[in-house]
Amino acid sequence: METNVLYYGDNLEILRKYIPDNSINLIYLDPPFNSKKSYNILFKENDTQWSPAQIKAFEDTWHWDIKAEATYQEIITKAPMSLAKLISAMREGIGANDVMAYLVVMATRLIELHRVLKPTGSLYLHCDPTMSHYIKIILDQIFGAANFRNEIIWKRTTSHGDWKQGARQLGRVHDTILFYAKSSNNTWNTPFTPFSAEQIEQQYYKVDANGRRFRLVTPTAKKPGGDTLYEWKGVRPPKGRYWAYSKGKMAEMDRQGLLYYSSTGQPYIIYYLDERPGVAAQSVWTDITPMSPTSKERLGYPTQKPEALLERIIQSSSNEGDIVLDPFCGCGTALVAAHKLNRRWIGVDITHLAIAVMKRRLRDHFPGIQFKVIGEPADLPSAKELARQNRYQFQWWALSLIGARPLGEKKKGADKGIDGVIPFPDDGGKKLKRVVMQVKSGHVGVRDIRELKTVASNDPIGILLSLEPPTQPMKTEAAETGFYESPLWQRKFPRLQILTIEEILAGKLPDIPMPAPPPKAALIQQQKQPKLM
Repeated sequence: METNVLYYGDNLEILRKYIPDNSINLIYLDPPFNSKKSYNILFKENDTQWSPAQIKAFEDTWHWDIKAEATYQEIITKAPMSLAKLISAMREGIGANDVMAYLVVMATRLIELHRVLKPTGSLYLHCDPTMSHYIKIILDQIFGAANFRNEIIWKRTTSHGDWKQGARQLGRVHDTILFYAKSSNNTWNTPFTPFSAEQIEQQYYKVDANGRRFRLVTPTAKKPGGDTLYEWKGVRPPKGRYWAYSKGKMAEMDRQGLLYYSSTGQPYIIYYLDERPGVAAQSVWTDITPMSPTSKERLGYPTQKPEALLERIIQSSSNEGDIVLDPFCGCGTALVAAHKLNRRWIGVDITHLAIAVMKRRLRDHFPGIQFKVIGEPADLPSAKELARQNRYQFQWWALSLIGARPLGEKKKGADKGIDGVIPFPDDGGKKLKRVVMQVKSGHVGVRDIRELKTVASNDPIGILLSLEPPTQPMKTEAAETGFYESPLWQRKFPRLQILTIEEILAGKLPDIPMPAPPPKAALIQQQKQPKLM
């Protein structure tokens, strides 16, 4: 099985085709669901003849349709009987609606995710309170209720501000992460959080001659545990208590200067603050702050999670060299965290936009990183097929070939007509300028160059990425536009350029000022994504 790989496609198909049984150490998934919708809409029964539900990168949409009905029937006929009965009962109670569509789609994938986990593996499912109670019932059936470990509450945002007139509920500021193990022998490395100032003042208030803070802990226990009835330097444990350590262990601690004696001779163990790992993390996480609008991590991806959150999960339930899988990897935070912590990784997403963001982000974080992308077009016929299926997916894929940042489907103002950009430093490096791009997947002609000339009028360089070869009049029109002379790079670049997909696949790159290292991966004005076909 290959690792450090990105898969483009439906994660259910990827799991069944590429991921063998008992091969993954840790799974993190943050499946999309639009909890902002009214429950009255979510529970509205839909016409089962509607077109298949489509997963969007930035707008979570699930519908009960023919595809959802087929998935439901697959669960009823092929899943373990206990799960089939549960899903059947849930449909009877919930109805054929968006919620049920989401649940049957998730159930089929959770069956596969359980299959690929090693016996020592764990799964963390990130959701919110609108769906967590439904998903937990399904997870209990697939993983077994005994393998439920925690419902982790992560405070994902700060207060929503002042009280609003008419509000009849508390502020919704947390997400839920459901933590399951595949067996009782799951990998576990206890995470710790720093001591608070209050804890330090209350517990580590003693200071030795070297200025080190410490606390005192009794070496006694409520129950006997071996050699516990001895007398230590004329002192026995208090009535009803026993020594918690053997006489030999007590002697070793005494030689190391780790025992403190009260005026009555009662021994205590010295715990130095600077030697303690901190406080064992509990199931409510308020210490991992959400990303602010100005965070350096922020890519413009609405569902992006902070790297610290994924680092805690990965460190807790895996070891170096283990394999981390994210089947809904979006902008790739889990993959970045896994690579940073010396884990191998596998990411899956159903949009070329997400794959493009992840490729840039991985290369930004880890210059020289080697990874593989499976499912992208590798030649001209497959590129044409992608363009036939969905022109927006083709557009995002084409832009990713030359490291361009995609703009959203809906552009406004000066960016109208621009599909992607590559920023570059100029004017002495004091500010960034842009190479702007248009992507064409159909027939092209000289008017496309004239349109690009208009679109790129406020930018130094414009590029037409074309699936079809350009005509001679197009080449002539582009050449007549002249050159942009860069003061920083001290050379001239053609103002309008034409690159075909075939040329790019053969290794040709645009003739533009390319910064080194490239700018941070980011999405610019990403808005609503169209339906996948």
